[in-house]
Amino acid sequence: MMPQPQTISAEANENFPKYDELMWPTLKALKALGGSGSNEEIYDKIVEIEGFSEEIQKVPMNHNISSKLEYRCYWARTYLKKYGAIENSERAVWLLLDKGEKLTKEEVRKIPSLVRKQDRLHKVEQADTEDQINEEKYDDWKEELLAAVQSIKPEAFERLCQRILRENGFIKVQVTGRSGDGGIDGIGIYRINLLSFHVSFQCKRYKGSVGSGDIRDFRGAMVGRGDKGLFITTGSFTSEARKEASRDGAPAIDLIDGEDLCDLLKNLKLGVNTETIEQITIQPEWFEGI
Repeated sequence: MMPQPQTISAEANENFPKYDELMWPTLKALKALGGSGSNEEIYDKIVEIEGFSEEIQKVPMNHNISSKLEYRCYWARTYLKKYGAIENSERAVWLLLDKGEKLTKEEVRKIPSLVRKQDRLHKVEQADTEDQINEEKYDDWKEELLAAVQSIKPEAFERLCQRILRENGFIKVQVTGRSGDGGIDGIGIYRINLLSFHVSFQCKRYKGSVGSGDIRDFRGAMVGRGDKGLFITTGSFTSEARKEASRDGAPAIDLIDGEDLCDLLKNLKLGVNTETIEQITIQPEWFEGI
């Protein structure tokens, strides 16, 4: 499917939270999660606490990786980390530190100016939103990769998803989307030891976030046709979409967003070449022992 445009109301844009307004909800989210959480867990908890609508979650950023809200949550975490309120592990799990635990809401409001003074971040001295500091984007290679993926024809994107599934152990993977198969773009079988699962998948090239309605429509199309569903997008998913995908009593749907798609392509070396730079260090002391 072609990249989908996002229509956002003026009210949603006017009421959009700035990154500094998301720092306090980030701390509240980490406290509610028991002091630690992944990017996705923190985002979902912020949405729950602040009551952000799906319309706000679907507002796209200029780049292709995340929604505007996700991007601003990223900057909220960045400033909190620079201040020493939180830290993250190599596995992208965030931890609330003692300094962050003790912060008041009023103290959090002062963090942006304190961090800018501390680090002398010239690029953001006058900025109050990420739109003004988006030259400091993260994971530039992913933006370039997703731009390349979104430039190919719809049938080529379906073949790419088919290739990814095959490379990950799926068998009998067929693309069916062009035959008008009720929202299902393909089917395949995934085998784990002695068990086999029939999987229906949908491929959606998207800028912005896939909503819960798309997940419900896909589930309706796949009922009676397989054991599980797989939804692949170049965009992201709203918090409600993730909840709908794992809703109790309904067929489970696994989600692959743009970041996951980039990581899959990188790990499978499909259109992505990773170069290791050789670093040579001389050890003079070694020669002294000869």
